Formats: sequence, C-alpha cells, structure tokens
Amino acid sequence: MPSFHRMRLPRVYPLTDVQLTSLSHAEQVKRLSLGGATLIQLREKQMPAREFYEEARAAVAAAAQYGVQLIINDRLDVALAARAHGVHLGQDDLPPDAARKLLGTDAIIGFSTHNLEQAIEASKLPIDYVAIGPIFATTTKTDTSPVLGLDGLRAVRQALGDFPLVAIGGITHANAREVIQAGADSVAVISAVLSDPTCIPEATRKLKLEL
Repeated sequence: MPSFHRMRLPRVYPLTDVQLTSLSHAEQVKRLSLGGATLIQLREKQMPAREFYEEARAAVAAAAQYGVQLIINDRLDVALAARAHGVHLGQDDLPPDAARKLLGTDAIIGFSTHNLEQAIEASKLPIDYVAIGPIFATTTKTDTSPVLGLDGLRAVRQALGDFPLVAIGGITHANAREVIQAGADSVAVISAVLSDPTCIPEATRKLKLEL
C-alpha cells in the first residue's frame, strides 16, 4: 500500500459554514482564498443532496480559479460527482479504505478522531491526515466528544510521530499558536475566520500571520 501521509498541511485549514455566514460555499471559498487559504473544507450538514452538489460544483470551480484544494466533509458521493480534491470522513462515515478505493491514490482523505486510541488506529489507514478534536469547547458543533485540551493534543502528536495532524474545535486567534506549539501541523477553523463575513480575507490573513 502506498504511503499517503506525506501531505504538507497548511497552518490554517478553514471550513465553510453557510449558516454562520449566509454566503454560498463558493463565495466563502473565494474570500478564504483571497486571505491566503490553500486547503478548504466544505462542511454542510443541512442542505438537500442535490442543492449541496450544485453548491459543491460551484465551489470546486472557485477553488480551481484561485488554485486551492477543496475537500468535501462526509459526502464521498458529492466529492466524486463534483470532482473535489478529496473527502474528510468522520467515525460514522464510509471507512477510509473503501473511500480510497473509490477516489484513487491522488485524492486527499482526512479522518476525524476524538481520542488517542482513535488517532493511533487512524494513522494505520490509507489517509493523508488525522484530525483530532475538540481541542477546546466549541459552539459550531453540538454533538462533540470530550475536550482534549493541549495536553491531549501533545499525547496524540507523540504517539503519531510525523503523521500529518490537524487540530479542530474551539480554536481562535487567541489560542491557535499554542495549538501549533502543542504539535498540530494545522488548525481547522470556522468561527475564527468566518464570524464576520465582511472580513473573511482579513481574518484568514491575520491568522496565518499569527502562526
């Protein structure tokens, strides 16, 4: 099996949120790209499948225009149909090895984990990065697992060696640097860059500079 985990993650990994911004996914991709984002995840929990597919197609086109990579959260079918760069899977989604067979070796596959044991198991799968969280308490997700904190993140980093690691959950401009120092290669953020839709490029640029 090829080694997939040589991906170089950007420090800042934004996720889109239509409810928070009232902007289309494509418009969010555009604004995040203008702020210097190079890897963006489309996260959509409420939209009907067909509508999300149309939004994803538009977002993929916007990503291509700005030269950024676009990952679809959960929905492998949408990732395939919209020709996104990959998919981010949760614990209850399609298993990563099945996703890899469908998407091929070039696609990016990320996988969510919520504790040390899950992270160690995930690092044996054909994925490109492990996401771990929540690091801190978060308001953008309701069904969250216990908070790991920076110590929990350090333990995961120690166990995973150099495996690409994304931290998520409650990460802000105030604590993002600590998260990177604790071992994360990248911080996945929503509110930190989207909370004021008129300043998405500025907030993204500012966060990148802080790291």
